[in-house]
Amino acid sequence: MRRLIRIDPMTTALTIAIDGPAAAGKGTLAKRVAAHYGLPYLDTGLLYRAVGKLADDRGVDLDDAEATGAIATELDTSHLDDGSLRGREAGELASRVAVHGAVRTALTEFQRSFAARAEGAVLDGRDIGTVICPQARVKIFVTASAEVRARRRTDELAAKGRDVDYERILAEVRERDARDAGRAIAPLRPAPDAHLLDTSELGIEAAFQAACAVIDRAMA
Repeated sequence: MRRLIRIDPMTTALTIAIDGPAAAGKGTLAKRVAAHYGLPYLDTGLLYRAVGKLADDRGVDLDDAEATGAIATELDTSHLDDGSLRGREAGELASRVAVHGAVRTALTEFQRSFAARAEGAVLDGRDIGTVICPQARVKIFVTASAEVRARRRTDELAAKGRDVDYERILAEVRERDARDAGRAIAPLRPAPDAHLLDTSELGIEAAFQAACAVIDRAMA
């Protein structure tokens, strides 16, 4: 009798998990990687931002796990087109709702469904390699010092005409890091088999080339 062998699609398709803290450059890198390899891309951070913003817009208590979890079950890709989701305020809202198990359960299902594509996918976030796609063929953890990330964020906001203070941004980056790393559910940390990519001294082109080298080795 022939034995049935189950194959995990995430180990055969080119599923790429890119994680890291805020302003490390993972989003820019993930988009370039997805375009280079012709793969669909999901910025998973936008999911939490969308839930946080929807809850805030509706006057829902962000500390109410059940109510915010219900909003997360409604989410679809059309909610991710709101340009305001990339703002600092949406980021703070996201960090608040991300601590709720009900929100994470709903969005975990959303992300795994996206990742389970025959051709593969690129997902970036904070727990892709550890929770969402632990069997991904490639896992990259993008990091940089808090000071470098705060400077990048300050320069980005200043370029948009915003009056920003570097020290305040640095304090916010460190606070966000502590909150993301210290939460009980899916804390921010690299997967044991993730490739660490420190972009503190790298421009986007150098970071992209380093990431491609990792991915090409995994595909060989």
